[in-house]
Amino acid sequence: MAKVLVTGGAGFIGSHIVDRLCARSHEVHVLDDLSSGAQRNLAAGVPLHKLDMRSDEARKIVTELKPDFIVHAAAQVSVRVSMDQPALDTDLNVTGLVNILTPLRGRKGTHVVFLSSGGAVYGEQECFPAPEGHTVRPESVYGLSKRVGEMYLEFWSRVWGVTSTALRLSNVYGPRQNPHGEAGVVAIFCERLLAGKSIAVNGTGMQTRDFVYVEDVAEAVGRAVDTRSVGEFNIGTAQETTVMELAERLRDLACPTAEVQSAPAKAGEQMRSCIDNSKAKKVLGWAPTMEFAKGLAHTLEWYRTAAR
Repeated sequence: MAKVLVTGGAGFIGSHIVDRLCARSHEVHVLDDLSSGAQRNLAAGVPLHKLDMRSDEARKIVTELKPDFIVHAAAQVSVRVSMDQPALDTDLNVTGLVNILTPLRGRKGTHVVFLSSGGAVYGEQECFPAPEGHTVRPESVYGLSKRVGEMYLEFWSRVWGVTSTALRLSNVYGPRQNPHGEAGVVAIFCERLLAGKSIAVNGTGMQTRDFVYVEDVAEAVGRAVDTRSVGEFNIGTAQETTVMELAERLRDLACPTAEVQSAPAKAGEQMRSCIDNSKAKKVLGWAPTMEFAKGLAHTLEWYRTAAR
């Protein structure tokens, strides 16, 4: 059993990670300011430190807890927000990470699992699916901040012996995603369709995404903690789905009479995104297990229940 601090642990992805780590009998603590997460996402008994990750108090908690692992899930995750407010994105995603890392300079042996981004780090891809060695050319400030985070982790490892795993996640979907604040197109579509409203597809709708189920992501984090594997790993399905196909699938499941409308393309949005997961399979022993249609049905049912 290890002591693990999960930043952003009351959020969408973070809370599933907390559940998975608790199931592995780890001692799990959560640091979250609840700006997008919610305490109801946490199982009873999980300690919550309600703090901004950029604060002095957050740094003190890391010092006092002396965790064996830090899973850094806290982040500003919206590509659109990052393009509209680049200083905010950099403050949260870079300054916040550095603040959490700072106390670890004297704790050689701590391992950090960092939630990075597969699609946003690579930018417009030259091959599909993209391996970890693909050219890094972010198209958004969000993708840039995630790549900078990876570079800070490499520096902390080289200079202070703090090892790390960077999990480059594709587009994560599933229960608990906030349709109002976490930029998840599946969550947004589910909420609107269940209310009998139309949904909007930006641009042509032919842009593709690699959708990975949140519980598969939580398992990848568990494997990273188990193995302490160092480096960058793509966590995705290596399969492309167009946003229009996603919209039509969910419409047919939730509200067949709903209209799928067109909306202008958004700045920083990639046309195609799909990542190769063969390295994660080989090194972490991880592979996605949730079939996409089943995952969408599970997610939709969760939102249907949550709305009651």
